Amino acid sequence: MENLKNGSGSGGKCPFMHGSNTAVEKTVTDWWPNSLNLDILHQHDLKTNILGEDFDYQEALKSLDVEGLKKDLHDFMTDSQDWWPADWGHYGGLMIRMAWHAAGSYRLADGRGGGGTGNQRFAPLNSWPDNVSLDKARRLLWPIKKKYGNKVSWADLIILAGTIAYESMGLKTYGFAFGREDIWNPEKDVYWGAEKEWLAPSDERYTSVDTPDTMENPLAAVQMGLIYVNPEGVNGKQDPLKTAQQVRETFKRMAMNDEETVALTAGGHTVGKTHGNGDASILGPEPEAAGIEAQGLGWANPTNTGKGKYTVTSGLEGAWTTHPTKWDNGFFEMLFNHEWESRKSPAGADQWEPVSIKEEDKPVDVEDLTTRHNPMMTDADMAMKMDPIYREISLKFKNDFDYFSDTFACAWFKLTHRDMGPRDRWFGPDVPQEELIWQDPIPKGNGNYDVEAVKAKIAATDLSISELVTTAWDSSRTFRGSDFRGGANGARIRLEPQKNWEGNEPAKLQKVLAVLEPIAAEFGISVADTIVLAGNVGVERAIRNAGMNMTVPFAPGRGDAAQEMTDVDSFESMESLVDGYRNYQQKQYTVSPEEIMLDRTQLLGLTAAEMTVLVGGMRVMGTNYGGTKHGVFTEQVGALTNDFFVNLTDMVYEWKPLDNGTYEIRNRNTGAVKYTATRLDLVFGSNSILRAYAEVYAQDDNKERFVKDFVAAWTKVMNADRFDIK
Repeated sequence: MENLKNGSGSGGKCPFMHGSNTAVEKTVTDWWPNSLNLDILHQHDLKTNILGEDFDYQEALKSLDVEGLKKDLHDFMTDSQDWWPADWGHYGGLMIRMAWHAAGSYRLADGRGGGGTGNQRFAPLNSWPDNVSLDKARRLLWPIKKKYGNKVSWADLIILAGTIAYESMGLKTYGFAFGREDIWNPEKDVYWGAEKEWLAPSDERYTSVDTPDTMENPLAAVQMGLIYVNPEGVNGKQDPLKTAQQVRETFKRMAMNDEETVALTAGGHTVGKTHGNGDASILGPEPEAAGIEAQGLGWANPTNTGKGKYTVTSGLEGAWTTHPTKWDNGFFEMLFNHEWESRKSPAGADQWEPVSIKEEDKPVDVEDLTTRHNPMMTDADMAMKMDPIYREISLKFKNDFDYFSDTFACAWFKLTHRDMGPRDRWFGPDVPQEELIWQDPIPKGNGNYDVEAVKAKIAATDLSISELVTTAWDSSRTFRGSDFRGGANGARIRLEPQKNWEGNEPAKLQKVLAVLEPIAAEFGISVADTIVLAGNVGVERAIRNAGMNMTVPFAPGRGDAAQEMTDVDSFESMESLVDGYRNYQQKQYTVSPEEIMLDRTQLLGLTAAEMTVLVGGMRVMGTNYGGTKHGVFTEQVGALTNDFFVNLTDMVYEWKPLDNGTYEIRNRNTGAVKYTATRLDLVFGSNSILRAYAEVYAQDDNKERFVKDFVAAWTKVMNADRFDIK
């Protein structure tokens, strides 16, 4: 108490650490920006999950009253709430936009984003400029979420609300699957761009903004804080043909073709409206910056009522169609039946409006149904008319409404389910029976056979430890927990495009497959199971070479995909251009190889400790790409020893960089070169956190622990895609 009293009386100094819990203080990487930030591997710690480790969402879904929930959502659509009234008395447009902007953040390059985690509830997405008013959409849904509780996740509810909205307006939807599990803290592992301000010019993420495919990977949106493209045009300048090229590249990076792109653009703008009836510059701060009294809501609008007809979101103002609460062909009819000219919205945004239009063809006001206003089009909408390829597709849709409706329903289903992974993760009565190629279908495999007999057959071959282990690793490392694609199941490593990836060493891969495929056929099992078993045989042999015995766990039942089940184009983006585990780097990149290794590690669902033990074990088993000796800090190659860590931490050595980006490890006393290394090796001694792990495995009393931990981490990777056994 004395300290408090003295502090109060001497300038009012507060004894508490102001800002230390709200990131006002500098972080380690602020002080030392070149240090390796391992935060990406600490995301979604189970301690943040308020439902606890024992909560099983798939089990909770079994007790969900699906029909009751759907009925409540249908009723909700036309039950306007005074605090945030529905346009024309129907929340459909708002719910669709909420679901769309959740799902639409997905990008193919790394599988991140999307609506599969409920991440729209957290920063930065909850405060993106493109997501203005979606805070209200989620708050409107709260009574329904409160009613159904843990039986439905926010992630599922957000996407379902958009789907039911379309049904409510007359669309026959393709289906719906539950199974998206909520996260409980922001996804700091998603790279949304390097810009330091919202809506910074597109030029910052392109080599040339005039060449859309030069956009920085893995990004898909054209500007920071947007879901897709700028509705006013490239960098806010109207040019539909130029915008068309950005639209095409953006949707391609979401794995959508031209027909799907036109269907989604038109179908999304068949209902609802844009909001720009006011001054966007006077809106209050976004949710993350708003005062505590705002209770998580942002963008307070002081204009008149600040809601309804006075709502401001994008700044563009108006509906696209005559009947914005009805699923019809109004978008194409409006687009092609009128000539358009550039005008300003009340908020000052550039938009397209008809040169002339009959009064009865105008949409009515959202509040005063006796008043009509001009419709409008964005620059992306005009691209559907002016780009030759998009125009041809649009006219086809205009002339065949049923075909358009079916195409859109399938594209909407793909958009909202793309990041859910295999069907083993899907639940509900509305899951379609048809398997679609973008779902990466895999037939069920044989899970009932003599595993030990297969292992004995593999062990009797001439395949080396390195060949056995690397083939299993290369098959499994493609898994990504972001969208649950890839992995060993399906054995797609034997198919295009994976069989020819440079990092898979195609010649060596074909040699191994030529031995393993006949064994799989002999026992009537999948090549996928045989590859993983072969890796386990190699690891067990390396354990014996280290003087120990241990059986690597194995779960049979994988299936083999066929080439016709494989979407070659979308799998191309999954190629590993850097694999720290095999000391492989295709070329030099602006990002350090160790940072790319962290990204791959996070996608595999591994921790920093698991990464450490796997790299150390892979090095001593001689699994480096091309058989290089970098990081092979052992005299017993092929034995699963802790030698990598012992020699990495031995101060008898010093480390000297070479001009080619590698390093020599020299004896301090003699100057003799003992080993060579890359950054991917030495980071485990230079980074303080990774060194702490390395020192544990280097200890004399942890040789057995090292092997046990390696086996556990190895098995985790081999089974990462086995949702059928989880």
